[in-house]
Amino acid sequence: MADLELPSKARRKDILHTLRTGTVPEKGLEYLAVGLDRFEKVIVEELRECTAGRSRFKAVRGDYGAGKTFFSRYFAARALALDMAVTEVQVSEVDTPLYRLETVYRRALEHLRTKERDRGAFRQLIEKWFFDLEEEVLAAEAELSSDPARFHERVAERLEERLVEVAADQPAFSSALRAAHRARLAEDEATFEGLIAWLMGQPHVAASIKRKANLKADLDHTGALAFLRGLLLLLKQTGRPGLMFVLDEVETIQRVRGDSREKSLNALRQLIDAIGHREYPGLYLLITGTPAFFDGPQGVRRAPALAERLHTDFDEDTHFDNPKAVQVRLLPFDEERLVEVAKRVRSLYPADHPERIQAKVTDEVLRAVARQVTGKLGQKTGIAPRLFLKKLVDRVLDRVDQFEDFEPTEHLDLKISAAEMTAEEAAAAGIARSPDDIVLEMGGARADGDDDG
Repeated sequence: MADLELPSKARRKDILHTLRTGTVPEKGLEYLAVGLDRFEKVIVEELRECTAGRSRFKAVRGDYGAGKTFFSRYFAARALALDMAVTEVQVSEVDTPLYRLETVYRRALEHLRTKERDRGAFRQLIEKWFFDLEEEVLAAEAELSSDPARFHERVAERLEERLVEVAADQPAFSSALRAAHRARLAEDEATFEGLIAWLMGQPHVAASIKRKANLKADLDHTGALAFLRGLLLLLKQTGRPGLMFVLDEVETIQRVRGDSREKSLNALRQLIDAIGHREYPGLYLLITGTPAFFDGPQGVRRAPALAERLHTDFDEDTHFDNPKAVQVRLLPFDEERLVEVAKRVRSLYPADHPERIQAKVTDEVLRAVARQVTGKLGQKTGIAPRLFLKKLVDRVLDRVDQFEDFEPTEHLDLKISAAEMTAEEAAAAGIARSPDDIVLEMGGARADGDDDG
């Protein structure tokens, strides 16, 4: 991190607050990244290829704690730096099953981000699209600024020119955009908002609003694939050269019913094949999953055609792992990597008393904390990062900064309760989870995704 200038204190507070909750920060990951150097050149090059109109796919495999969510968010930040849009969808058997691509599309639009906008990026995209049309018309015919009726007519003509490519592939998407523009001109906010919601795949849009665009139904599985192409076109026409689309936790496919699992695997194959056929110019699709998903009997192997596309040979020696392969693997954390991440967190910590942090939170203390946490998790260092960083901030850095007489070498007493553990962490610690904990987790209440990075 020596070559990176520290972010503002406010931003550092945000990063540390997220670590206290045991989750992966959405921003600032470049200050915490350890072990991603071997992927950096290849992934960024692939992202650049997408900004040039190509499409790419990457599968990331790793056990719990290996950093899959961290990996995806780290490279999402790289995509944002290239002016791409990014979105992340947590696949789940209840809320976002992969076999229902209309739901996946809706979640993707809800989480769409750009460099300038963390939330509400899709509405901003539509507004910019309309604004750019108006600017183009005025640039060509400045005199129309004094003739609103003629100006609106010219904008409508330019809109139709822009919609030709969209309409050829997905006429409903085109019709909704056309009607949204009319509603915007008429200052009909309810209709405009309703049509934006429909374009985002939201269900239950009023029939009266849909009739204004001659729309007869809500978005379905097939329509979602076409709408994704429409989204990419809008991004391109508004200066966004591509989209990084992350499907996180695809291993949840293994837990759904057999027929739903087959549909999910087939949906994933459809997406990969469409990318191979260059049907989604500008799309970088990245999926994350556990080794069991890629190699186990309830995962990819149940769909031979998909298994063929994802198959990658991995040697026992990881030194020659190929980052250009369709599937890459993340290695589990060891003690040295834990300590290295801890050093970076220590540097980021927005201390009121930095001299105390420097004097008391030594490298030896960081190593001792790492060993205590992994010891409570059955010496399974690979699944320790989430709890390790949480305890480092809460039990060490916060206390040293706030209490002058706190000595980590004397007073540190790490406690890890079953209530704050995930199922994987509890299993490693040999702690039985209560039925309530298990039901809560299966219901999608985990805030941190499948791993911590």
